[in-house]
Amino acid sequence: MMNITYLGRKTTIKDSFKEYAAKRLKRLEKFFDDDPNVMIVVTNEGDEETVEVTIKSRGMFFRGEKTSRDRQISLDLVADVLSSQIVRNKNRLERRLKTPVPVIEELTGELEQEGPDTLVKTKKFPVAVMDVEEAILQMNLLGHEFFMFRNGETGEINVVYRRKDGNYGLLEPVQG
Repeated sequence: MMNITYLGRKTTIKDSFKEYAAKRLKRLEKFFDDDPNVMIVVTNEGDEETVEVTIKSRGMFFRGEKTSRDRQISLDLVADVLSSQIVRNKNRLERRLKTPVPVIEELTGELEQEGPDTLVKTKKFPVAVMDVEEAILQMNLLGHEFFMFRNGETGEINVVYRRKDGNYGLLEPVQG
């Protein structure tokens, strides 16, 4: 069973939406053999309702975000995105989801000052050991443009990133 946490930004989340969300996301449970943690963030900006869903399971993150005029529609769109991400990467994910891995908990701290060249957000998290292919998969599942990981072959911290041409790049440290 999924452990669902809700967060409303500039809005209140009613029980009817929580029930709808739990029912809609229940279809994704078949992909997990554990009880994944799910964070649903609903943000209201004028007439727009943004729903962001992040699923954490065995050190893997699955994330989707959609905006529409209705939060239930946004949730449906996100659930479809997550489902297609998982199905599209099913073969690679099967071995990953069935094998216990260290859990990555994200710790976020906001900084006070803002300006043109001011750092406004800091994230701290344990870096998981994986190969380059797994790092690219994780980056794609999160919908990010880059992903930091500890390379299982070299033991070094590496970063994979999506290039403008659609291919991927790898950043490796060099001893200077």
